[in-house]
Amino acid sequence: MAKKKKQQDPLADFLNAASPEVLTHLIVRLASSRPDVRRECFEYLKKHASLSPEQKKRSEGEAVLALWSELVPDLDELDDHGGGDYGLTDQVGYLLLQIQEKLATGRIEKEIRRELLEDVLPFIETGNGGLDDELYAVAHAACYEAADWRHLAQSFEAMKKEWPVSRARVIYRKLGDREKYLELRSRKMEGGADYHDLATYYWDQGDREQALAVAEQGMRLGKGRMDDLRQFLSERARETGDRERYLALQFAQATDYLTLGSYMAFKKICTPGEWGAFEARILSGLCSASEGEQVKIRMHRGEYEQAVDVLTRRGYPLHAWDGAEESQTAAKMESRFPEKILKYYLTGLGALNVNDTRKGYARKAKVMVKVRHMYVDILKAEDRWGDFAGKVRKDNLHRPAFQEEFAKVVPGWCEIV
Repeated sequence: MAKKKKQQDPLADFLNAASPEVLTHLIVRLASSRPDVRRECFEYLKKHASLSPEQKKRSEGEAVLALWSELVPDLDELDDHGGGDYGLTDQVGYLLLQIQEKLATGRIEKEIRRELLEDVLPFIETGNGGLDDELYAVAHAACYEAADWRHLAQSFEAMKKEWPVSRARVIYRKLGDREKYLELRSRKMEGGADYHDLATYYWDQGDREQALAVAEQGMRLGKGRMDDLRQFLSERARETGDRERYLALQFAQATDYLTLGSYMAFKKICTPGEWGAFEARILSGLCSASEGEQVKIRMHRGEYEQAVDVLTRRGYPLHAWDGAEESQTAAKMESRFPEKILKYYLTGLGALNVNDTRKGYARKAKVMVKVRHMYVDILKAEDRWGDFAGKVRKDNLHRPAFQEEFAKVVPGWCEIV
């Protein structure tokens, strides 16, 4: 059978019949009200038409402006309503990322970049659309030269809001504008991060004495996160050979928010004698660490019973995304401390004689599998399993969804009496 000849699109016939003037008029008219069409035209012509270098450069800038025109109605809506659904936010964020990538090529003309920046800044100032990171990234990408960065810093400073002003301060520091940086820095000296920023500025400028003075002042007066400031001072202590000061700062660093990682890192920098002096102090404050980290540290030290005691006190995680490592720890301890681990698993069942969603029943059924495993496989107590499971099944006979979910995963559930 002969292959059917593909018919040419009728539109193509009409376009072939039109003069260049008519085609130009048609495309301009379509693109004038459709930013996405306008952008596609610039992208297509840049690849397929014989353009001059100047035209190619202009086409890239016009594509950026077309992208902005395409997204701005949706960004306006997000800004007016304090955000929006994920689909709309993701779409606007994707277009902003495309703008950022085009700017990052370094080929966009200054006039285009400045026009775009002036359009972006009002949205940064309101900060109401839920896309702050993306908007700041576009603003930064629009700056190629020192004059661009200074204009951006001045614009941020004029907003008189804490975060934009802090960004202005960072820019002035990068530009080497000491006077403006110190002026803005002096307006906010509260947290440890503020003192660290100023201390490292003086240090980088070669004013070591002033840097250390600021850092020590920050240790006395700073609030909030002090990690960077402590690390700065501990490095200075190490460089000068002040071992006692270095260890004191590293100990404070490790125990401020104690984790297995910080515990091991501190132990690694200590000699055996130094560790002997600090170990008891760390353990005495172990209760201040999160229960999850307590379990990890106890397991690392081979203190298995204490680790299991923390597990049972904490209880089985009630969410699939929570406590995965602890569940693995419990599995390792099943044979060593069977009754305690059974108690731990039982806490994961929660209330069994109350209504729940099918998803909730399914979660409990998976925990019940572990309970059965402890009774039958580890404790070899099938009679205890039968008594416990029989009561649970009987109490929930009037809940079909409960029975269905348990029957899916718990071996022999339907035969239990």
